[in-house]
Amino acid sequence: MERVHVELDNPGLGRRGALIRYGHWGRPVLVFPSEQGRAWDYENNGMVDALAPLIDAGRIKLYCVDSADDASWSNRSLSLEDRARAHQTYEAWVLGAVVPWIGADSPGAADIVTTGCSLGAYHALQFTLRRADLFPLAICLSGNYDPSTWHAWGERGEAAYFTNPCDYVPHLHGDHLNWLRSRMYAVINVGQGAWETHPTRSIEAAHRMAGILAERGLPHELDVWGHDVAHDWDWWRVQIVHHLSRFC
Repeated sequence: MERVHVELDNPGLGRRGALIRYGHWGRPVLVFPSEQGRAWDYENNGMVDALAPLIDAGRIKLYCVDSADDASWSNRSLSLEDRARAHQTYEAWVLGAVVPWIGADSPGAADIVTTGCSLGAYHALQFTLRRADLFPLAICLSGNYDPSTWHAWGERGEAAYFTNPCDYVPHLHGDHLNWLRSRMYAVINVGQGAWETHPTRSIEAAHRMAGILAERGLPHELDVWGHDVAHDWDWWRVQIVHHLSRFC
């Protein structure tokens, strides 16, 4: 399997971020790691091996990136608004550095799929909701989609609002909402086993997010797996193969 590792400048955070590409051809899939994760976490936890048949068949190319959660959502010393501003810096890096690199590496490829596990699921959905022109499909595994519940403190301003799907999606309207309905699709996947209820609250978050999407008429599916399905890599390997095989 072809593997390419590059480092891309992130001026907003004053550091570089890693991007690792797996595969030679196929639909590009942008992978966000779990909380404070690195680009190689997907490989180290067996996700790349699980997807090897799709990669080797030329159905997908994986692009795994670093998170910047340590500077944003996981930095409890910052207020919620400051965390949200830091996250916007990360969004700017993905859009300004990662997406152009993918475009040059996969010219003429179909629209980019986003995916992630746990906090990575939030990133996947947020990018699809905000930039469905680039990322029309999000596959979200065991996520929580409300940053205001992540040990947040301080006032909530514009940055916190526009980085929280539970805040801004209920107020989408008009032409933009109609366009989004025609463009995006989200898979909200969650299990009912260990750690999906406590401490992650992923089950509650999945049902809440699916309800918000349904209320605005945004295309999605809520896929709830059994009581034996835990918030863990063993099950995420099974889930991502199941869903990516459907779309790629």
